[in-house]
Amino acid sequence: MKTICIKAVISGKVQGVFYRQNTLQKAQSLNLTGWVRNNDDDTVELHACGAEENIKNLVEWLWQGPPRAQVTQVDWSEIPEEKHAAFMIN
Repeated sequence: MKTICIKAVISGKVQGVFYRQNTLQKAQSLNLTGWVRNNDDDTVELHACGAEENIKNLVEWLWQGPPRAQVTQVDWSEIPEEKHAAFMIN
């Protein structure tokens, strides 16, 4: 199974709605590594690495997010492989 890494920036109402915590839980359930953080421009950014199929599942989930989120955009791209011990909130 191919391993890939992505960078994603999520826009909309994604801060103050437990988006990072829910992303952490989703990424861990998919056995992904990386991190998620809030940006100063009210977006959420993440780097995630893992099996290509699991990354695809995460990207689909990013459009939905937790119940109180209102996602308007998910910009993502593949990035060079990164090594992370786990998935965490930065």
